[in-house]
Amino acid sequence: MVPNAEFIATSRNEELAGRSAYWFLVRDFHPLVENRAGEMRIPILAPDDPLIPPIDTHHCIGHIGDVPCFTAELSLDFEPPDGMEFINLRPLHAHVGETFWAVAGRAVQIVDWARNHRYCGRCGAVNTFSLADRSLRCPACNLPHYPRLSPAVIVLVRRGDEVLLGRSNRFPNAFYSVLAGFVEPGETLEQTVSREIYEETGIRVKDITYFGSQPWPFPNSLMIGFTAHFAGGEIQLHDDEILDAGWFTVDTLPSIPGSISIARKLIDSWIDEQRGEGGTQTAAS
Repeated sequence: MVPNAEFIATSRNEELAGRSAYWFLVRDFHPLVENRAGEMRIPILAPDDPLIPPIDTHHCIGHIGDVPCFTAELSLDFEPPDGMEFINLRPLHAHVGETFWAVAGRAVQIVDWARNHRYCGRCGAVNTFSLADRSLRCPACNLPHYPRLSPAVIVLVRRGDEVLLGRSNRFPNAFYSVLAGFVEPGETLEQTVSREIYEETGIRVKDITYFGSQPWPFPNSLMIGFTAHFAGGEIQLHDDEILDAGWFTVDTLPSIPGSISIARKLIDSWIDEQRGEGGTQTAAS
């Protein structure tokens, strides 16, 4: 694998079909990887490799450097050959790096979307793949079905030299993180920031500033990062989702998320700023 190669997305396979390619083969949300003495990589397969499923299950997702990328679903009873294994997306990040991990996340989401939209939700006809874009179309009523994407805001709130962190009932190992929530119909992103922070903690915010974004394939979110400043209120936990929340300084930080997430990028940028290391509100990458 080429660790620093750029990924270029496309849904059209005319120029990429018939070539050796990275194959992101997925079984139940787990990509298939080669594992040679603990060194993992996404397999490059020739067009006639027996591992590749039938052509009507293929999805072109782009190319990394000069190598095409495809994905397809493998059946639940498929057993990997020697030297290969299925791996969960989260630990995969440590083995293949940011580019390949992001493409693997894209692959898992596309396979899941295709699996769940075989039939039209309006009339029940069998959907067909569009040649014009990444969509399924009903041949009977022409209803389009695009991959599901759930936008969510994730926000680092400052108060002086403190930051607001909370512990969710969904977090393992009792770590604390910045707060997040899904966008509701009719909302701007900024309105979602204000609503989510207030609903979860009773805190009001101001000076909402865009930070960066991250596709998050658990299962199909787009995390949109912001920073904001404290504008008033006392912490009051309004629902069971947040088990605890508080204000923390750099020297009193609890356990925080790992480096894979934009949550950690937000926190690290704030830490750098507090320590005078120039980490002020640069977009997450």
